Amino acid sequence: MIFYRLMNGFWIDFWNSYSGSILEFIRDIITTVIIILAGVIISRAARRLIKRASSSDLKIDDTVALFLRHVVRYGIFIICLIMILNTFGISTASLLAVLGAAGVAVGLALKDTLSNIAAGIILLVLRTYRQGDYIEFGGYSGTVKDINLFTTTLETPEGIYISAPNSSIWGTPLKNYTRNGRRRMDLPVSIAYSDSIDAAFQVMQEIIVNESRFLKDPEPQIVVQSYGDNSITILLRAWTTVDVYWAIYWDKMRIIKEKLEKAGLTIPFPQRDIHLFVEKDARVDAQAT
Repeated sequence: MIFYRLMNGFWIDFWNSYSGSILEFIRDIITTVIIILAGVIISRAARRLIKRASSSDLKIDDTVALFLRHVVRYGIFIICLIMILNTFGISTASLLAVLGAAGVAVGLALKDTLSNIAAGIILLVLRTYRQGDYIEFGGYSGTVKDINLFTTTLETPEGIYISAPNSSIWGTPLKNYTRNGRRRMDLPVSIAYSDSIDAAFQVMQEIIVNESRFLKDPEPQIVVQSYGDNSITILLRAWTTVDVYWAIYWDKMRIIKEKLEKAGLTIPFPQRDIHLFVEKDARVDAQAT
């Protein structure tokens, strides 16, 4: 009985002395649990929203969606950690200063890698090119096989593997032959000066009429491109979709010669006229006189 009274008195004194701290600690624990639950809920909701956006009409690239999910996840984690530390009265100003200094040091050490990441983010957000596009930059060209935050992987028409840092692509002018969905095809043909231009135009017009894969808009054109030293160049310009461009090009390059020859036209060889002038020796003329 005496022990019970002593213990009861001890807990009463302990409560009277530390009740404020105990209640504050419990409040901090409850606040921490709420922050964690809120962070988990917001993170899951954000990831579901990004996943839904990637499969909707927005058509966000899968690599961009994956990157955004990681950014949201770790961003919410860092924010929740800072809020929890502030809840327990831990000053985060010095911690942020240390992390900032460490970030600067790491950034200087990995500046090339970070520049590739920054370029990769820009390329993914701007969607300059996608998987399957045929691009050309800095003397390199090929079909895009993979895009990530560090490099872009290409495959040339010869089957050669090319891995290019994203910063090298972002820092140079880039041609995307697939992006617009269509390309203009130029087919130049040379005829002799003695041939009829109208007959050459008629051959080209027949090629246009017999090729259904040429687009009607813009309308194909046949023009006289230039007058050369040995020939007149006739140019056929027509638009096609990128998926059949090369098939049409090789096909037309094969049949143009046959069509021209059938129409009686010739493709002249380079030629040059040489004129010889014979000069008499002045001394021979003097002796003759």
